[in-house]
Amino acid sequence: MAKRSRVQTEQTINQIMDEALRQILTIGFDTMSYTTLSEATGISRTGISHHFPRKSDFLVRLDSRIGNLFVAALDFSSQEALETSWMQAMQEEHYRAVLRLFFSLCGGANNEITLFRAVSTARQQAIAELGLAGDRTINHLLGRTAVMLLSNFDVAKAA
Repeated sequence: MAKRSRVQTEQTINQIMDEALRQILTIGFDTMSYTTLSEATGISRTGISHHFPRKSDFLVRLDSRIGNLFVAALDFSSQEALETSWMQAMQEEHYRAVLRLFFSLCGGANNEITLFRAVSTARQQAIAELGLAGDRTINHLLGRTAVMLLSNFDVAKAA
Protein backbone atom coordinates (compact mmCIF):
# COMPACT_ATOMS: atom_id res chain seq x y z
CA MET A 1 0.00 0.00 0.00
CA ALA A 2 1.39 3.41 -0.98
CA LYS A 3 2.09 5.95 1.73
CA ARG A 4 -0.60 8.62 1.99
CA SER A 5 0.31 12.23 1.39
CA ARG A 6 0.02 14.84 4.10
CA VAL A 7 -2.92 16.41 2.25
CA GLN A 8 -4.74 13.05 2.12
CA THR A 9 -4.11 12.52 5.83
CA GLU A 10 -5.47 15.99 6.66
CA GLN A 11 -8.54 15.33 4.50
CA THR A 12 -9.15 12.08 6.36
CA ILE A 13 -8.77 13.78 9.75
CA ASN A 14 -11.15 16.56 8.68
CA GLN A 15 -13.68 14.03 7.41
CA ILE A 16 -13.55 12.20 10.76
CA MET A 17 -13.81 15.45 12.74
CA ASP A 18 -16.74 16.72 10.67
CA GLU A 19 -18.61 13.47 11.25
CA ALA A 20 -17.69 13.42 14.94
CA LEU A 21 -19.08 16.94 15.32
CA ARG A 22 -22.26 15.95 13.51
CA GLN A 23 -22.71 12.92 15.75
CA ILE A 24 -21.90 14.81 18.96
CA LEU A 25 -24.63 17.31 18.06
CA THR A 26 -27.19 14.74 16.95
CA ILE A 27 -26.77 11.46 18.82
CA GLY A 28 -24.54 12.78 21.61
CA PHE A 29 -20.95 12.21 22.65
CA ASP A 30 -21.78 9.21 24.81
CA THR A 31 -23.54 7.43 21.93
CA MET A 32 -20.93 8.32 19.32
CA SER A 33 -18.39 5.52 18.91
CA TYR A 34 -15.61 4.42 16.62
CA THR A 35 -18.16 2.08 15.05
CA THR A 36 -20.72 4.83 14.33
CA LEU A 37 -17.95 7.02 12.92
CA SER A 38 -16.62 4.19 10.79
CA GLU A 39 -20.06 3.36 9.41
CA ALA A 40 -20.71 7.00 8.53
CA THR A 41 -17.31 7.79 7.00
CA GLY A 42 -16.28 4.47 5.48
CA ILE A 43 -12.98 4.75 7.36
CA SER A 44 -12.02 1.71 9.39
CA ARG A 45 -12.23 1.84 13.18
CA THR A 46 -8.48 1.21 13.24
CA GLY A 47 -7.93 4.12 10.87
CA ILE A 48 -10.01 6.41 13.05
CA SER A 49 -8.29 5.30 16.25
CA HIS A 50 -4.92 5.90 14.60
CA HIS A 51 -5.74 9.63 14.43
CA PHE A 52 -7.86 9.75 17.60
CA PRO A 53 -6.55 7.14 20.07
CA ARG A 54 -8.95 8.17 22.85
CA LYS A 55 -12.56 9.19 22.43
CA SER A 56 -11.86 12.34 24.42
CA ASP A 57 -9.44 13.42 21.66
CA PHE A 58 -12.48 14.35 19.57
CA LEU A 59 -13.61 16.86 22.18
CA VAL A 60 -10.14 18.33 22.50
CA ARG A 61 -9.88 18.83 18.73
CA LEU A 62 -13.48 20.04 18.30
CA ASP A 63 -13.63 22.25 21.38
CA SER A 64 -13.25 25.60 19.65
CA ARG A 65 -15.61 24.63 16.79
CA ILE A 66 -18.30 23.64 19.26
CA GLY A 67 -17.72 26.81 21.28
CA ASN A 68 -17.90 29.06 18.24
CA LEU A 69 -21.04 27.32 17.00
CA PHE A 70 -22.75 27.86 20.35
CA VAL A 71 -21.71 31.49 20.80
CA ALA A 72 -22.70 32.38 17.23
CA ALA A 73 -26.34 31.78 18.19
CA LEU A 74 -26.27 34.32 21.02
CA ASP A 75 -27.02 38.05 20.95
CA PHE A 76 -24.93 39.95 23.50
CA SER A 77 -26.38 43.41 22.83
CA SER A 78 -28.37 43.42 26.09
CA GLN A 79 -29.29 41.08 28.94
CA GLU A 80 -32.75 40.65 27.46
CA ALA A 81 -31.37 39.91 24.00
CA LEU A 82 -28.93 37.40 25.49
CA GLU A 83 -31.68 35.62 27.39
CA THR A 84 -34.02 35.59 24.39
CA SER A 85 -31.35 34.33 21.99
CA TRP A 86 -30.24 31.65 24.50
CA MET A 87 -33.80 30.35 24.88
CA GLN A 88 -34.30 30.41 21.11
CA ALA A 89 -31.08 28.44 20.68
CA MET A 90 -32.32 25.90 23.22
CA GLN A 91 -35.19 25.10 20.87
CA GLU A 92 -32.62 23.57 18.52
CA GLU A 93 -31.46 20.06 19.39
CA HIS A 94 -27.81 20.69 18.53
CA TYR A 95 -27.56 23.61 20.98
CA ARG A 96 -29.16 21.49 23.70
CA ALA A 97 -26.60 18.79 22.84
CA VAL A 98 -23.78 21.28 23.45
CA LEU A 99 -25.12 22.07 26.90
CA ARG A 100 -25.82 18.43 27.73
CA LEU A 101 -22.19 17.76 26.86
CA PHE A 102 -21.07 20.66 29.05
CA PHE A 103 -23.06 19.41 32.02
CA SER A 104 -21.89 15.83 31.56
CA LEU A 105 -18.26 16.99 31.47
CA CYS A 106 -18.80 19.09 34.60
CA GLY A 107 -20.22 16.15 36.48
CA GLY A 108 -18.01 13.48 35.00
CA ALA A 109 -14.77 12.02 36.18
CA ASN A 110 -13.00 12.47 32.84
CA ASN A 111 -9.79 14.26 33.76
CA GLU A 112 -8.67 14.29 30.13
CA ILE A 113 -11.10 17.09 29.32
CA THR A 114 -9.85 20.17 31.14
CA LEU A 115 -11.57 22.83 29.05
CA PHE A 116 -14.84 23.13 27.21
CA ARG A 117 -15.07 26.50 25.50
CA ALA A 118 -18.75 26.76 24.62
CA VAL A 119 -19.84 28.08 28.00
CA SER A 120 -16.61 29.84 28.94
CA THR A 121 -16.59 31.65 25.58
CA ALA A 122 -20.20 32.72 26.07
CA ARG A 123 -19.37 33.92 29.59
CA GLN A 124 -16.32 35.88 28.38
CA GLN A 125 -18.35 37.51 25.61
CA ALA A 126 -21.18 38.36 28.03
CA ILE A 127 -18.75 39.97 30.47
CA ALA A 128 -17.04 41.91 27.68
CA GLU A 129 -20.35 43.24 26.36
CA LEU A 130 -22.47 43.50 29.51
CA GLY A 131 -20.07 43.49 32.45
CA LEU A 132 -20.96 41.63 35.62
CA ALA A 133 -24.63 41.66 34.61
CA GLY A 134 -23.63 39.48 31.64
CA ASP A 135 -21.92 37.00 33.96
CA ARG A 136 -25.00 36.85 36.18
CA THR A 137 -27.20 36.34 33.12
CA ILE A 138 -25.06 33.43 31.90
CA ASN A 139 -25.16 31.84 35.36
CA HIS A 140 -28.95 32.25 35.47
CA LEU A 141 -29.34 30.77 31.99
CA LEU A 142 -27.08 27.82 32.81
CA GLY A 143 -29.15 27.02 35.89
CA ARG A 144 -32.41 27.40 34.01
CA THR A 145 -31.14 25.21 31.18
CA ALA A 146 -29.86 22.54 33.57
CA VAL A 147 -33.30 22.26 35.15
CA MET A 148 -34.94 22.07 31.73
CA LEU A 149 -32.57 19.41 30.45
CA LEU A 150 -32.80 17.33 33.61
CA SER A 151 -36.56 17.42 33.64
CA ASN A 152 -36.93 16.93 29.86
CA PHE A 153 -38.87 20.17 29.97
CA ASP A 154 -40.35 21.31 26.68
CA VAL A 155 -37.85 24.05 25.85
CA ALA A 156 -39.95 25.33 22.95
CA LYS A 157 -42.78 26.22 25.37
CA ALA A 158 -40.37 27.97 27.75
CA ALA A 159 -39.13 30.48 25.18
